[in-house]
Amino acid sequence: MAGLIPFYRNVDVVRARQNKSLLLPLPRVEADKLSLSVHAALDALRRGRGNASAVKTLMGATILTGLLAESGYETTIFEQLETADQGIKTIFNRGRETGTWLLEPETFTQFAQIVTTYDQQLRKAPVWELVDANETLALVQKGQPLHQKKKSKRKHRIDAAGTSFGSSVGGSSHSRL
Repeated sequence: MAGLIPFYRNVDVVRARQNKSLLLPLPRVEADKLSLSVHAALDALRRGRGNASAVKTLMGATILTGLLAESGYETTIFEQLETADQGIKTIFNRGRETGTWLLEPETFTQFAQIVTTYDQQLRKAPVWELVDANETLALVQKGQPLHQKKKSKRKHRIDAAGTSFGSSVGGSSHSRL
């Protein structure tokens, strides 16, 4: 009787599977885990029980939403994103000055739409897009210019399509989301 072929040991097969998994959306459980912290931050700020960390979480989700919208996922959110920056600044400044971290009702509605869009994007966008947006967010948080990241986007698309093994995008990348 012939034994099973050990495909799982072949490095090229493992890399091909990793690259193919980058073409799929996040598993629902993983998307829900990412969404939960953003929803908790939004709710805490709505109730006036937030803090600087909640504002940073909401700001990160807002930036990721914008980056994914630029890539074509849920593009109807641009209007809310344009005014969200001022809302974040207002919340952050008031929180530092008074200790009250609160979203006003109209600002809450705006961010609720952004967070809902973020949830939809996590469920629709392929993992490679999420990884790419997350890496861009990391650059923004470090204060680096965005044009450096945009140059590598084409390489990620080629790698995620599985045409190039040995890519810089691997299976371990989704842990950084």
